[in-house]
Amino acid sequence: MLLHFLRFFWLLSLLPLAAAAAPGHPRNFTKEARLMGSHFTYTVVADNDTLGWNALNAAIAETRRIDRLMSFWDSTSQITQINRAAGLRPVVVDQEVFDLIQRTLRISELSGGAFDVTFASADKIYTFDRQEHPLPPPEVMKAAVARINYRNVVLDAARRTVLLKDKGMRMNLAGVLQGYGIRRARQVLDRLSIKGGLLNGSGDILCWGRQADGSLWRVAIGAPDHPGSISSWVQVTDVAVVTAGNYEQYFTSAGKVYGHILNPATGMPATGLRSVTIICPDVELADCLDEVVFVKGSVDGLAFINTLKGVDCTLITDDNRTLVSKNMQVRYLRNNAPVPTLLAPRP
Repeated sequence: MLLHFLRFFWLLSLLPLAAAAAPGHPRNFTKEARLMGSHFTYTVVADNDTLGWNALNAAIAETRRIDRLMSFWDSTSQITQINRAAGLRPVVVDQEVFDLIQRTLRISELSGGAFDVTFASADKIYTFDRQEHPLPPPEVMKAAVARINYRNVVLDAARRTVLLKDKGMRMNLAGVLQGYGIRRARQVLDRLSIKGGLLNGSGDILCWGRQADGSLWRVAIGAPDHPGSISSWVQVTDVAVVTAGNYEQYFTSAGKVYGHILNPATGMPATGLRSVTIICPDVELADCLDEVVFVKGSVDGLAFINTLKGVDCTLITDDNRTLVSKNMQVRYLRNNAPVPTLLAPRP
């Protein structure tokens, strides 16, 4: 998802690949790729080399296709065409582009605007380079915020067109694109009869089935203050585990850290949280919801998650407390103890 470059997800129990496998004996096949500006690692379980490698190549190719079609940075993408025509004319897009934009607008409505793909109207006023910068002047901030409004994205289903009503508006699907790309990759793998796998797009994870040895997938959540270390982990299958963190892409101003996730209502970077992890069956939805929680903050964000069926959340605040939604259970690495209660602080 947009700028969710969380590199500290590890598969704790993913065993190294064997040099050879007996015919018909399942094994884990893994391949890495640079996709959507991030590091992706795809793992599938197959009982022969041909199926395993062909499946991985097909899944990566599908994610790359999605990137070319809807990238904010690709000069030929349909999102770029929409942005160039802002305030001028509607743009005809492919059905899957139209459908994805339509789903993001529903999330915007559900979240009260906390998720808004037109946030890109303001993103150029910041440089997230880990350096010290002054905040933009108030008049610059005001002008940028005036162009952020998901309600000004006009869809015409009959003509399959998308229009940004105002000049200067820009749409960026990065907050959902990694999740969507992974979901489409899973569909490709299903058609190839892959029964188990784990797809990791820089912290956006979807897993299903079992590993080759029959075990569940174990996914670790990184510790913001200690790069390369683990704060907690979950053991899961048939679910998405998606994390957003603000500690890789940020800048500082007057000594305060400002991460890359913007609050659409203010145009300011969202503050108060270091990372948010969402667990739910739909990786595309999870990719949106972690930003929603970031923008709403710990109390309102967890209250929002608690209204959603089948969605769980754990987060780490700026003061390094770990909080969880009412049904969430994570295990801390240092003492293996679950933390099951709402807003339970880290022990």
